[in-house]
Amino acid sequence: MAVGARSGHDEPEKRADGAFRDDTTGDDVTGDEQAQPPGDGTPGDGGDAAAGEGKYPKKPRSFWKELPLLVGIALVLALLIKTFLVQAFSIPSESMMNTLQKGDRVLVDKLTPWFGSEPERGEVVVFHDPGGWLEGQEAPKPNVVQKFLSFIGLMPSAEEKDLIKRVIAVGGDTISCKEGGKVVLNGVALDESAYLAPGAVPCQDSFGPIKVPKDRIWVMGDNRQNSLDSRFHQQLPGGGTVSNDEVVGRAVVVAWPVTRWATLPIPEVFDQPALDKAMAAAPMGAAGLAGALPLVLWRRKKQAARHTAE
Repeated sequence: MAVGARSGHDEPEKRADGAFRDDTTGDDVTGDEQAQPPGDGTPGDGGDAAAGEGKYPKKPRSFWKELPLLVGIALVLALLIKTFLVQAFSIPSESMMNTLQKGDRVLVDKLTPWFGSEPERGEVVVFHDPGGWLEGQEAPKPNVVQKFLSFIGLMPSAEEKDLIKRVIAVGGDTISCKEGGKVVLNGVALDESAYLAPGAVPCQDSFGPIKVPKDRIWVMGDNRQNSLDSRFHQQLPGGGTVSNDEVVGRAVVVAWPVTRWATLPIPEVFDQPALDKAMAAAPMGAAGLAGALPLVLWRRKKQAARHTAE
């Protein structure tokens, strides 16, 4: 007897296009589709979540959501740079012409002092008012925005009482000047024509000789006839000198306006070896005098005793 019924376990018929026909459902499926879980793979379709995430990566965060974070990072970096690395300062007067013009913006190196670097002869430095130098002069009145930008270093310092001058002598140096003559540093007359304003004389009034105390500096403006510098504050504590601790840093470049961009190197006149030799000779001479004095006194005492015996 022939049995005409087919078992439910019989294999589906294979079509010419390579697909199989399942008689129980009537659906055509390929071999690949048989391996996929139900659903179309999109989120929320009930399919495998891992498979959906693999096909559709997370949408990036909106720019406007990330903007506050970027601004915050930029402000923190600016504050750190201003505090430890570089700060901008505005030139408020004509005391440093023609090296610096009124309104120039300079960048001041604040990093090297953290490593024990001290001011050197010839450097242009920014320093806090040692006390009394800016007496009677009002600081600018910046608005709230200017205060904030100055605080984070994006604008020059606007309200701090700071000055900018050139270091002429450091601790241990001896400096002097005769009216209308040249500045004499450690016995060496300085040729300052490379940085003095045209027509300016090194000093219009005599001063010194002055021995600069240790860890202090003597500063002067390049526009000598229009600079209230160390010469005019000798009556104050420190005798016109400035403590190294008051120095903010060295001005290294004129950053604005762009037409005046320039570096601020140390003039060659301060590279003379004679300046250091003269400074070293003074202590040696003093030591020699101190050593010779007892010998002179001993000889005089011996001669006096001889005369007495005679």
